[in-house]
Amino acid sequence: MRVSFNSILLVFTILTVYFFSCRTREKNPAETDQIVKKPENIILNRILKEKKLIATTEYNSTNYFVYRGEPMGYQYELLKSFTKFLGVKLDIKIINNLESSFDCLNEDECDLIALGLTVTKERSNIVDFSSPLSQTRQVLVQRKPDNWRKMRTMDEINSHLIRNPLNLAGKTIYIQKNTIFHSRLNNLSDEIGADINVIEHPDATVEELITMVSKGEIDYTVCDEHIALVNKKYYPDIDVRTPVSFPQHIAWAVKRGANGLLDTINFWLEGFIKTRTSAFLYNKYFRNPRTINYARSEYHSVTGGKISPYDPVIKKCSELIDWDWRLLASLIYQESRFYPEARSWAGAYGLMQLMPHNAQKYGIDSLSPPEEQIKAGVKFIKLLDKQFLDKIEDKSERTKFVLASYNAGIAHVYDARRLAEKYDKNPNLWNDNVDYFLRNKSKPEFYSDSVVKYGYCRGEEPYNFVYDILERYQHYKNVIVN
Repeated sequence: MRVSFNSILLVFTILTVYFFSCRTREKNPAETDQIVKKPENIILNRILKEKKLIATTEYNSTNYFVYRGEPMGYQYELLKSFTKFLGVKLDIKIINNLESSFDCLNEDECDLIALGLTVTKERSNIVDFSSPLSQTRQVLVQRKPDNWRKMRTMDEINSHLIRNPLNLAGKTIYIQKNTIFHSRLNNLSDEIGADINVIEHPDATVEELITMVSKGEIDYTVCDEHIALVNKKYYPDIDVRTPVSFPQHIAWAVKRGANGLLDTINFWLEGFIKTRTSAFLYNKYFRNPRTINYARSEYHSVTGGKISPYDPVIKKCSELIDWDWRLLASLIYQESRFYPEARSWAGAYGLMQLMPHNAQKYGIDSLSPPEEQIKAGVKFIKLLDKQFLDKIEDKSERTKFVLASYNAGIAHVYDARRLAEKYDKNPNLWNDNVDYFLRNKSKPEFYSDSVVKYGYCRGEEPYNFVYDILERYQHYKNVIVN
């Protein structure tokens, strides 16, 4: 279905460009073929061909983070919806510097900047903006007076705060480097006829500057209102009610001239913005009062830096198989979501979801403590790895076979390797080779083949098992320190 959808989407895009650019006269087949090769379609064509979209976003408590082992974030979930629409995989690059994001885009190191970028005339000379995701305005972030909780009225609190932009004259405001806030404050300075001392912090992100205001390290910063309102839940001692701009559109950005990709984003957005999912995502990250509980959790990657309660054990056990501990954590999340009492319909139990015969083999049962469960699972992984060690030298490639065997059983993976060899594919490569045959081992033409010894397998499950673990592992690598 993905191939079919991509073909339809590509044809749709090509015909759209064809119609609007060439509708004044008839075209022959040779001219139509050249439309496919036009520069405005090159980026979209490559995304569809490689089945991967590369997007940059910021690592913070709203755009992209990991909470209790699960990748989350407003921009992350928007990107997942868009790539699902395209039928391609998502590859996220974390860049917390806007200038670097623009460079990345214009040097073809990414396809899309997925941020709440304020749409301005100046930026439109550098990138092409999508249809608006929403609107926002810039607000002043300032600290309430120390004894604000004891004040009886809002008027008393307001008397200690800046409510009129005229009162910013002579004040020092720290902002994130290379943001629109600098030009806005310069314009405001001209409008009020007085100097505002604007300092671009060399390293700090918007959220870090807000934290600095709360701690009293700086007095003022400026940011988009929707980000300010989220952070106000974390820091009740800050005030974000003073606007310094009119409402403005925020959007995604693509490379200038990438009309095929831009038209596809806008086509998707037109439908998506009207859905309940769109409203749910916005409310989830910007209006949900529970976000404060997430942010205060030690299992929030931005504030706590932990994946699970079992990180120390996972780190220790991962050394026994020479795995990155974050990869082992991703496997455990996939199996049990870090719930030691988890049980499957098939009888597997525990953090590692070992079947009873394997659990017994490694000396554990349903009452064994988490550390023993993880140790047993690691021993099983080590056994599987040995089965492929002399066949697949590359460790990262071998890991995919081990993961598939952990889920479906090594016998089915051996069957898939034999099928790959029979049909002139590489039995020692996973992607587009062995994975194809394992995935299709539920079809009679494959499980009934003469080289297959272990029959039917619901191959979609181990295929997704491997993909999901490795994708989550990449997110863990993005945000969790090794």
